[in-house]
Amino acid sequence: MKKIIVLAGAIALAGCQTMDPYTQEAKTSNATTGAGIGAVAGAVLGNAVAGKGKRTEGAIAGALLGGAVGGGIGYYMDQQEMLLRQELEGTGVRVERIGDSIRLIMPGNVTFPTGSYNIDQGFYPTLSSVAKVLIKFDKTVVNVDGFTDSTGSFETNQTLSERRAASVAQYLSSKGVAPLRLQSRGYGERYPVASNDTAGGRAMNRRVEVNIRGTQK
Repeated sequence: MKKIIVLAGAIALAGCQTMDPYTQEAKTSNATTGAGIGAVAGAVLGNAVAGKGKRTEGAIAGALLGGAVGGGIGYYMDQQEMLLRQELEGTGVRVERIGDSIRLIMPGNVTFPTGSYNIDQGFYPTLSSVAKVLIKFDKTVVNVDGFTDSTGSFETNQTLSERRAASVAQYLSSKGVAPLRLQSRGYGERYPVASNDTAGGRAMNRRVEVNIRGTQK
């Protein structure tokens, strides 16, 4: 197994580095991390399923295949993340990377007028930029989630969050993102990211999140 781990490490190091668009510093890409994880998993599986006397060969083949799959997904999401950060710089939309997923956090104050689920016209260009990237990187599924603060009744907040998420999903679809890739959900005042006891906290809780998840297809 020591040889397997060494091989997996070699595959991981073979991955390229990417440039962080904010700091302009080199960083280890998620493709490299994905390749390493895939290589280890593939090697272990290949070692397990190979016949007696051929376990080394099985481990090597599994490591190479697993590394290719893991690195490919990571690289694909790396490139999508880079383009999204470039397109959304200065728009107020925050881009977060979590493994092979990307989350776009859209504050309510730039997305919708108060108490409305009609998208602010000034936000159209930003959403159009998101749609452009999603069309270019079409091997993903997209969940649009709406959230509110705790002001008002639970029922009102739930309905508002659902309609806001649906509005964003419908806009993305109108710009060419395949409807089958899109799903919208509303969570109302659940899952706050800050305290609802302050104006600043409530503003942070009023948001729409676009979660982009890579697939292996």
